[in-house]
Amino acid sequence: MLKRNIFCMCAIALLQGMVFYAPVATLYRRAAGVSVFEISLIEAVSLALCVALEVPWGYLADRLGYRRTMVLCCGLYFISKLVFWQADSFGDFLTERILLAVVQAGLSGVDSAILYLSCKGRDSLRVFSVYNALTMAGLVTAGGVFALLPAGSYRLAALLTAGSYALALLFALGLREVRSPEPAPARGSFAAAAREALDRGVLPLLAGAALLAEVCQVATVFLNQLKYEACGMGQQAMSAAYVAASLLGLAGAFSPALARWLGRRGAAVFCALACLGACGVLAAASSAPAAVASVLALRTSSSLLAPLTDEERNRRLHTEDRASALSVQAMVMECFAIAVNLALGALGQRSLTAAFLLGALLSAAGLGLLLLRKKA
Repeated sequence: MLKRNIFCMCAIALLQGMVFYAPVATLYRRAAGVSVFEISLIEAVSLALCVALEVPWGYLADRLGYRRTMVLCCGLYFISKLVFWQADSFGDFLTERILLAVVQAGLSGVDSAILYLSCKGRDSLRVFSVYNALTMAGLVTAGGVFALLPAGSYRLAALLTAGSYALALLFALGLREVRSPEPAPARGSFAAAAREALDRGVLPLLAGAALLAEVCQVATVFLNQLKYEACGMGQQAMSAAYVAASLLGLAGAFSPALARWLGRRGAAVFCALACLGACGVLAAASSAPAAVASVLALRTSSSLLAPLTDEERNRRLHTEDRASALSVQAMVMECFAIAVNLALGALGQRSLTAAFLLGALLSAAGLGLLLLRKKA
């Protein structure tokens, strides 16, 4: 049963990674009349809603059960992609991101809790690494397919994405519960889970990981396309760069090896330094090869860092209300992400160079916070 869960979760990661419009996500929105700042504003609203919903969703997931939560969220995920397929205004894209916020808040902690409990804490870093790598594998597949589509096939790419998310929903239905729902939780159980979530010197880890993750997210999903356009790259070249970045995103599977080589702390520092350096190069670069190489470095470091962070967050917890605790941690991380997203979006509207310089400064702050965190 537990191996079946791991298989289904990996299949979901692969299918939900197949975002066929991702190579032109920013250009897709701009073609519908949405500005760069409006894109960052939509993202910030989505993140703020995630923060508001994290705690209620975590509490509900621990009561409702992790399987039911996954099925419900995967269903809403599919609906959000249908909305995106038909979106042609600021309001439409905002609606899609609101749905996405509900989904992300629901899945936050539940997916990693299912994986951690399904492997019973054994070899969990490897499981998280494979799970994250399969998301990147889905992106690679989607990027390769997009490169074969006729120029400007934005709507077709969005429709293909909706189909992939429909299949992910079917795999969610195949999951088995790993935690019994508690219809009558003891008073104070959530408060205890919240205290557990923020205990053991975990705050520097959450803040540092959030800063680095959001810098990489904004730089490799939104700002990179504007940088490529400024460097004179066309759609086919952007698609090729996207596929290359997605392929390097598979590097997350090598997180265990990097941790064995440098230690968990050293591996995290290595990833942070790579983010800092890549943002610095993007701020100064004016050539396409330098821009692409820097984006590849950002994607690689982000993919290596994600499973390290997920595994450490789970390893630090010793509570039955794991989804509640992970949701509290996610809420803290999303508060940092909102600020980073708005700042980079506003600067990116005026100057890409300034945005990437800020990304370098935030990466340096993330590095410092990771160095401050206590060992698990």
